Amino acid sequence: MKENDNFIKVYSGTESLVHILQNKLEQNGIPVTIQNDSGDSFLRGTPVALDLYIRQLDVKKAEPIIQGFIKKTNSSNNIIGLDY
Repeated sequence: MKENDNFIKVYSGTESLVHILQNKLEQNGIPVTIQNDSGDSFLRGTPVALDLYIRQLDVKKAEPIIQGFIKKTNSSNNIIGLDY
């Protein structure tokens, strides 16, 4: 990725959820960056939440993917077996 790419945070969640969304976006040709910017969000060496960033120019392409992911994860009590 180029240094002058403008990145925006589009999702924040647990490591497993962030990586599921990362895979879905990357399968659709959207590069992502994952960060944990809050130093106090570690509990026993494991980050509580991660932030997922995409390039500003990919927002329109990523929006339906992200919205569908959020809708599915919010409407299910059991993430195992969800079809992403």
